[in-house]
Amino acid sequence: MSGVDLNAGWSWWPAPAKLNLFLNITGRRADGYHQLQTVFRLLDWGDRIRLRVRDDGQIRRDGPSIAGVAEQDDLAVRAAVLLQKTVKIAQGVDIGIEKHIPAGGGFGGGSSDAATVLVALNRLWGAGLDQDALAALGLQLGADVPVFVRGRSAWAQGIGEQLAPIALAPAWYVIADPGVHVPTAALFGSPDLTRDAPEAKIADFASGSLLGNAFEPVLRRREPAVEAVLIALDRIGRARLTGSGSGCFVEFATRAAAEQGLARLPKELRAWVAAGVERSPLLDVLERY
Repeated sequence: MSGVDLNAGWSWWPAPAKLNLFLNITGRRADGYHQLQTVFRLLDWGDRIRLRVRDDGQIRRDGPSIAGVAEQDDLAVRAAVLLQKTVKIAQGVDIGIEKHIPAGGGFGGGSSDAATVLVALNRLWGAGLDQDALAALGLQLGADVPVFVRGRSAWAQGIGEQLAPIALAPAWYVIADPGVHVPTAALFGSPDLTRDAPEAKIADFASGSLLGNAFEPVLRRREPAVEAVLIALDRIGRARLTGSGSGCFVEFATRAAAEQGLARLPKELRAWVAAGVERSPLLDVLERY
């Protein structure tokens, strides 16, 4: 449930997860960033952000951050600081995060949290920035942040920031978390990573010929837990990897089929069902607020 808790002064905002339905790396820029192509699919599952506006200008994290991440390095806190400095707002905020998205899984948890803070505080502080301006701020925090700001499933190019909305058929996903926090920098630096995939077109994705992830063969070799989960998921459908993390998934056309697939998996596997959405639940809350 999202909305306003008038008794405590908090408002609640969704921060949905994403899947990469495929991911190709097509080259490398002079500045070292890799160029890629992917389809971002937003989900109906994710974190929840709670915000309470302060009058003293301070920005504070309420509750623990991700293990090993200092408060000032938390992407949600950095998003609030960036917006505050950009629009020169005198107000501050307390930020609490109800975490459901595993860190390092490739589900975009940190990026989505940051995007939700930008979008929600823009409204709560009355900053008045439009979506393009918020997406540009988000890009300063991470390449995945703009897609969450815009709130639509999208075809992405460049470093992930060149977005084109894409219509996707309804789908449900069995998602599994191997429990491995994958260091993205190490994966991008792997000599086994394919960096010269031919550029694809949206029509290629629509035909069903694009399902792979450039990081999958690298992760299969270096992370036995990821290999084991992919093997388990392959028994119920076409197992895929999301992003540059360890998270894995299988797509189904109906919720019933997804639930049946989930029931066939080993009970010790951390897995669940989530639905794909075309429009972020964050936009729905923003409209109602």
